[in-house]
Amino acid sequence: MSVYYDLGVVGLAVMGQNLVLNIESKGYKVAVYNRSTDKVNDFISQRAAKKNIKGCYSLKELIESLSSPKKVMLMVKAGDPVDKVINSLIPLLKEEDIIIDGGNSHFKDTNRRMKKLEKQGIKYLGAGISGGEYGALHGPSIMPGGNKTAYKKIERIFIDSAAKTKEGPCVSYLGPNSAGHYVKMVHNGIEYGVMASISEAYDIMRKILNYNPEKMGSLFANWNESQESYLLEITADILVKEDELSENKLIDVILDSAQEKGTGKWSVQDAMELGIAIPSINAAVNSRYLSAAREDRQKINEEIGGIKKINYEEKYLKEILEDALFIGMLISYTEGLKLLEAASKEYSYDLNLAEIARIWQEGCIIRSNLLKAIQEVYKGKAPINLFFSNKFKNEVAEKMKALREVVKISKDIGLAIPALSSALDYYDIMRTKEMPANLIQAQRDYFGAHTYQRKDKEGIFHTEWQDIKNI
Repeated sequence: MSVYYDLGVVGLAVMGQNLVLNIESKGYKVAVYNRSTDKVNDFISQRAAKKNIKGCYSLKELIESLSSPKKVMLMVKAGDPVDKVINSLIPLLKEEDIIIDGGNSHFKDTNRRMKKLEKQGIKYLGAGISGGEYGALHGPSIMPGGNKTAYKKIERIFIDSAAKTKEGPCVSYLGPNSAGHYVKMVHNGIEYGVMASISEAYDIMRKILNYNPEKMGSLFANWNESQESYLLEITADILVKEDELSENKLIDVILDSAQEKGTGKWSVQDAMELGIAIPSINAAVNSRYLSAAREDRQKINEEIGGIKKINYEEKYLKEILEDALFIGMLISYTEGLKLLEAASKEYSYDLNLAEIARIWQEGCIIRSNLLKAIQEVYKGKAPINLFFSNKFKNEVAEKMKALREVVKISKDIGLAIPALSSALDYYDIMRTKEMPANLIQAQRDYFGAHTYQRKDKEGIFHTEWQDIKNI
């Protein structure tokens, strides 16, 4: 008697393996395939031994092992590898079969693939998955979008394998087309902003307060008692980790050159397309690029030096730094949610921001107590801006003094804190009644006849700024 499996998974890197083990542990039978047969063999003989997991050595074998409608989840690298697997699957699938892309695909690629598969009668979901290797194994936050009928057929598996809170599983159908991958992209953009803010607070601690890693780790852990932020939690752990290859803390021997895999950059690019400002997230992306210019930085430092050494009262700076970091983190969430709000209208996603905040509360990288308050804010009428909502307005006004002082101190000694500085600028711009953009409009009209609008009259205007006749 043939045994049919509930789900097929293509891709057995660590994320794929962990997700398979998670799903199987919830009572499902999973068939797996990887282009490298060695990975299949190793997985089946080791981590998947004696489990309801079948190793397959071709996509044809994988598909033939599945119950109908066939449900195949791709856990492969975003870009061309996804297209190659899809193209190989199309001849093997029938109408109503389902492909789920669980990688970090660009949302426009998801839209394109969905249209292509619709012509074949194959249903498609783009599902963002956050939580890293640990989350994949123990319960991630899952952000699916695409064909709603397809989602209903995979929903039970997602619900059972997702992270849980008192309010329910951290998964929800988010909207049509590429809604899921778009939300995951913005999740990662927020992640960039929060990570940059934390790293800048760390830089202030070591360069101004002269704290050692042990002391910094203790302080971050203390701050996290109220915030319950995953990124603060792991920062505290990282800072006290010993290096096995030397007598140093591991953090002190890690090269100061960070990489990025695209999702932060994509958030910034699409924000620009939609005309939405996300300056802190943008600064975080730029910081990674600047960190990669390490050789140039070393040469310039040798020529003109770095920061000035000035002593500040430890107790005062330590206290205001906690408040400054809170604001920096909050504004990263603020920017991301404003981008989701705009994208929801532009791409007809009809996103429920309160529900997104709910499914981010556990399992994902940006989980934090902040998200409970954010959910409450968006259960009502969407505010002009998150930090201007009744929930945060007074707290932000009080703590903004700390951010302003931290930025001032850092600038006085020449310490770069681009994400925190950008958070302050974002706040100050958003409370500015009148900006100097009137001069920019006049300049554009002067050299390019781009026209301008007036305060006192309706319509579009152009001025002849130069005496053309005499030129």
